[in-house]
Amino acid sequence: MRPREHGSDRSGGAHARVRDDTADVHRRADRAGAASPDGPSGSGDGEGAWGDGLIARRVDENGGAEPYAVLPSRPPASSAALMPLAYDGNLRSRLDALRELVGLSRTRLDSGTLAEAGRVLDEAAARRRLSGQHTVVAVAGATGSGKSQLFNTLAGVTISETGVRRPTTAAPIACSWSDGAASLLDRLGIPGRLRRRPLQHPDSESPLRGLVLIDLPDHDSAAVQHREQVDRILALVDAVIWVVDPEKYADALIHERYLRPMAGHAEVTFVVLNQVDRLPGEAAEQVLDDLRRLLDEDGIALGEYGEPGATVLALSALTGEGVGELREALGQFVAERHAPARRIAADVDAAARHLRPVYVTGRRTGLSEEAREEFADRLADAVGATAAGEAAERAWLRNANRACGTPWLRLWRWYHDRRDPVTGRLSSRTQADEEATARQRVEQAVRTVSERASAGLPAPWAQAMREAALRGAHGLPEALDELAGRTAPPGRPPRPGWWPVAVLAQATMTLLQVAGGLWLLGQIIGIVPPNLGVPVLLMVAGIVGGPLIEWSCRLAARGPARRYGHEAERLLREAAAGCGRARVLDPLAAELLRYREVREQYARVTGVGAVTR
Repeated sequence: MRPREHGSDRSGGAHARVRDDTADVHRRADRAGAASPDGPSGSGDGEGAWGDGLIARRVDENGGAEPYAVLPSRPPASSAALMPLAYDGNLRSRLDALRELVGLSRTRLDSGTLAEAGRVLDEAAARRRLSGQHTVVAVAGATGSGKSQLFNTLAGVTISETGVRRPTTAAPIACSWSDGAASLLDRLGIPGRLRRRPLQHPDSESPLRGLVLIDLPDHDSAAVQHREQVDRILALVDAVIWVVDPEKYADALIHERYLRPMAGHAEVTFVVLNQVDRLPGEAAEQVLDDLRRLLDEDGIALGEYGEPGATVLALSALTGEGVGELREALGQFVAERHAPARRIAADVDAAARHLRPVYVTGRRTGLSEEAREEFADRLADAVGATAAGEAAERAWLRNANRACGTPWLRLWRWYHDRRDPVTGRLSSRTQADEEATARQRVEQAVRTVSERASAGLPAPWAQAMREAALRGAHGLPEALDELAGRTAPPGRPPRPGWWPVAVLAQATMTLLQVAGGLWLLGQIIGIVPPNLGVPVLLMVAGIVGGPLIEWSCRLAARGPARRYGHEAERLLREAAAGCGRARVLDPLAAELLRYREVREQYARVTGVGAVTR
């Protein structure tokens, strides 16, 4: 059976007095506002304007016995003099980088992935516009932990209700130790009727000057709206005091739902073990040590030995034991005025950890030169660059043979071509098969290069790479076919300078054969005196010299023909590579450049110089 919360026997009468005192303070404040010469919205020198401390001062001057004042929900005229929150250069740079990161990633990541980063940016901007002289601290805890009692003890007066009825705190209650906190409380959505101000110390003497303390409902309340209020306000405050008791300090709910996820917020976290007066002997130290162990398992750094981290204390809100130590720690914490910036920095760290899987994989990324060359080779094979070069080489040799061959051989080839012309019956089918094969090769080349380019990238960016490659591949086979037609070598290869000499020599050999033959014919019919030696020698020279010249020209033509074929292949390869680069590789490079940009911004967000590639 759970022991009753301390102080519950006095709660009934205190509650009635608190409600009566609150209503009386409201009535006096209304009369004071009506009696002001400038009215509630007067434009005089500011004395007649409503201020956070105005009601407190007038109630005190009238001799009221109220232990606290109720703050109005309207911001005071003097709040304009409050200094807004200022972030240091490092935090501003990280926020700018996060904003740039979100902007660059909107077209690649879904809104749900970027939602947390967007919320952090919005809350950072909203908090920066508000007072930098105040620190908003929430007191959170489970049912029966005594957080409301601790809240009242810190305030020095009974502000928040305490009792055995659960849940006791139905709505968040605020207590401010100095003026100018109205806009902060408006941001938290705390109405004016739930805003309080203790009257023990003037502003200048209060050790907690600048503190705005929020008593939250129970985070394990059976009422869903209570838990929703806790989650909403915990996302907005500058720091949190978690109040645990000896019974529930190890409860999995608080550790798994709140402490562990907010381990990065250790510097703005207080963990208070309350009700230590119920623990005999050294049991309080043992429970406190076990609490530290659990916090360490949660990943929360403990602020011990001067190191930054969470503050862990043991106290009793009922007896006051350890409360002075907490008040002193809170006073120093608030006086530093670093909590809001630390909270925003911790939120940025959490957003960066949430986004890390979509920006960093720990693997090297990029499109290697080897992959680019392989892609170009695949496209060259698809357009038949090698075959085109070989065909150009054969055409050059054939043209050389026709130009430098013997007239009789050329006549025979002409006759043969006239007798057996090329029908071309299978050309259309063969061409269709070749086009289908070429299309498949192009598609395979695009898939291969997109897979290599996206290797090592986070899933969203890898998908963007594949989509860019597919967009570029659309119409690529047709573009390559058109390009191959424009880049094809002309019908007749160029002739080198030695071809006319070879043709003249071949004609000379033919004339020798004709002259020798006519001479022999003349001798046969008796027109020319008989002399077999010279005409036979002329005929033999022509017959042997013609093929010899043709063979020599063929040997001489191999080098130029090979160079001509290589040049034709090179031109087609470069044309195919240029088309593939413009349609596929350049879009992939643009996506990789965008990824590198966001990765650099992510490195700035995390506060380090580089991210693992």
